Amino acid sequence: MTISTLEGTVNFRDVGGLPLTGGGTTAPGVLYRSDALSALTTRGLESLARSGIEVIADYRTPAEQQMAPDRLPPARAFTTVGLPLFEGAFSGFAQEELQRANLAGDSAAAARAVKAAVAKLPTLAGIYTGMLRDGGAVFAETARRVAASPNGSGTLVHCTAGKDRTGVAVALILSAVGVEPEAVAADYERSEANLAGEWTDRMLGMIAGMGVPMTDDVVTLVTRAPREAITAALEWVSAQHGGAAEYLLAGGLSTAELELLGRRLRARP
Repeated sequence: MTISTLEGTVNFRDVGGLPLTGGGTTAPGVLYRSDALSALTTRGLESLARSGIEVIADYRTPAEQQMAPDRLPPARAFTTVGLPLFEGAFSGFAQEELQRANLAGDSAAAARAVKAAVAKLPTLAGIYTGMLRDGGAVFAETARRVAASPNGSGTLVHCTAGKDRTGVAVALILSAVGVEPEAVAADYERSEANLAGEWTDRMLGMIAGMGVPMTDDVVTLVTRAPREAITAALEWVSAQHGGAAEYLLAGGLSTAELELLGRRLRARP
């Protein structure tokens, strides 16, 4: 069973229905993306339990996972895969430091830690390039899990916001199977609108509460998904490896797995 919403998340979606170069679309129910599952409501848990999702891949760091564990339906088992990516973890880092400060009663220490991190952060495109430079094996393993999922089942990938680590992973997979570049960029951009409102206000409020100046760079890093960031990341992939498919192969994905990935993600006529 495919699902289109998951109550308790703000950035959940199925990437089915995207146009492929040369015709056709991506299959629904195969690859889902989301923000963290730590706030799933009762209805959200019921939807997840009824869905065809079998594998949940989590890009959050161990500290992020400990601070906000995923809520999963107790009635059924999922294959959960931890694939931590430290680049792009700023949203989770901010939440972690705030929670540590509350527990320790030392908000000044948390503010100093976050300010130090902000001072060293590159642009989104720079963060994505760092992810790609160091995370080839992680992204290849993600693609392997999607390819290996049985027909009728799906894989859900997520991080804290579902914007950066998840955004890069999904853009790679979609590009590797031949989704039109415009559609890849548009799917990435959707995260900004999905996160707008309560989630964005809460995250920026938390960070401002630590004494971090709300510069445009900080706001972009935490809440925005500008097309030029994912475009620059994919241009780096093309320049360094020849394309997303070649990048995943260099990360350890086999040719047979890449072909299977393409078949799994192509909708049947």
